[in-house]
Amino acid sequence: MAKHRHEARRKLRTVPTASKVGMAPGSLHYVGPRDADPTLASLIEYGHGAEEFQETHFTSLTDGEDYQPRHPLLWLNLHGLANIDLLKVVGRRFGLHPLVLEDILNTEQRPKVEVFNGYVFICLRLVSVNEQGEICSEHVSIVLGRNYVLTFQEQPSGTFNQIREGLKSSQSQLRRFGSDYLVYTLLDKLVDRYFLVLEALSERCEDLDDAISSGPHPAQLQEIQALRRTMQYVKRGLWPLREVMNTLQRDEADFFRDETQLYLRDVYDHVVQMIESGEALRDLVNSLQDNYMSLQSNRMNIEMRRLTVLTTIFMPLTLIAGIYGMNFEVMPELHWRWGYFAVLGGMAVIGLSLTLYFRAKRWF
Repeated sequence: MAKHRHEARRKLRTVPTASKVGMAPGSLHYVGPRDADPTLASLIEYGHGAEEFQETHFTSLTDGEDYQPRHPLLWLNLHGLANIDLLKVVGRRFGLHPLVLEDILNTEQRPKVEVFNGYVFICLRLVSVNEQGEICSEHVSIVLGRNYVLTFQEQPSGTFNQIREGLKSSQSQLRRFGSDYLVYTLLDKLVDRYFLVLEALSERCEDLDDAISSGPHPAQLQEIQALRRTMQYVKRGLWPLREVMNTLQRDEADFFRDETQLYLRDVYDHVVQMIESGEALRDLVNSLQDNYMSLQSNRMNIEMRRLTVLTTIFMPLTLIAGIYGMNFEVMPELHWRWGYFAVLGGMAVIGLSLTLYFRAKRWF
């Protein structure tokens, strides 16, 4: 149950938090769920040689402060951001600005890129689909230095597991190229997650469209509204991502080699493609609501037409019944032996005739 609550909190947020209001710039305050996962730190050191690879997991602050790297390139990854003391240690070891540490802890930070002396800071959102089919999002920060990469995640999602496995092979491009190529690979994984989310949303739209065509139901309108909100959340993550990739392509501080720039351009193209797909999907969601309202209106018109037909059929019958229900003494049919049966027969003929007429007109 706690896990599900935690996943619900990782959805894309629409309103910034007020918990940091009044604090001085650079104040370290974790903006996230109180029952967040404990912080886990893993360090991967690697080089070009077959034996130049080592993976280390830290369990205490002392181990992280005293550790000395043995290989030329390293990738430090932190799962969980609640341990501010550990984050301070990382900030001191790599010379991170207090404002960078503040943005890392702010899980509601808008995606952006900032260049500092000796490193570039990238803030993104990782979207995913959980087991309940809900769209969730988490805060991911990346710091690229000349020979190191730092990544900070809210919780272990398994997104970068394939990259870790790739680093173990001395023949992989990750080992042959530098830390900038590792950052490209991380960005590519993050962008690929958006493809999976848009695909899941597209399937939900198709299923909902089929359900609406079978017969509109009030619960379907709630689903349409939920899809609309979700598309708005995804848009808030995608549009800044295009700006991030555009800034990295310019690379005025020259953190990415020319070879890596080609790969970044490909990621930028994927982001643009996803934005276009997201806009098309949002139009589809809007058309679902229009289709629902149209079918609902048509259904109501049919019901109103049926009621009108029934009312029209019974109107002459009610008139006849009303006439013979008046308390006048001089009504010849009242003293006729077959008067009752004649009136009932006339009412039956009128009702049947009107019924056949309306059925011939296909009004019901």
